[in-house]
Amino acid sequence: MAIYDNKFLTFKLKDERYGIPIIKIREIIGMLDITSVPRLPSFIKGVINLRGKIIPVVDLRLKFGIEEIEYNERTSIIVVELTAETDTNTIGIVVDTVQEVLDIDASDIEPPPKYGTDVEQAFLIGIGKVKDEVIMLLDADNIFSSSELQKLETV
Repeated sequence: MAIYDNKFLTFKLKDERYGIPIIKIREIIGMLDITSVPRLPSFIKGVINLRGKIIPVVDLRLKFGIEEIEYNERTSIIVVELTAETDTNTIGIVVDTVQEVLDIDASDIEPPPKYGTDVEQAFLIGIGKVKDEVIMLLDADNIFSSSELQKLETV
């Protein structure tokens, strides 16, 4: 279980709070115009031009099977670096709202629950407990399957 330095950028999708290790975050930006690319899975919204670099953008709500909502002034794009084998990919993930960076002690992180299959929980590092709140801690490198990453690379 790679937890890095226990610092997580937290954000919300619907009513749930999530965290990504801060070491995986390149930057946080407001919504930009997303250019759609035909024939991609619905959760891949398209691409943005970020200071001359074309970056694929994924709506994390759709990736996680949460209903789509209209973007607003709180909607943000978190630019993350994903590492898969020998490649590093930069992608943008759309979230409802970015919250804060939290330092979550390892003793306050429990392993993801087992429901008979590891496939559905492969993207979770664990479950963080902060006060009375539960935060789903994401393993950024495992949010996407290898075939999804290949599609993102070709965008």
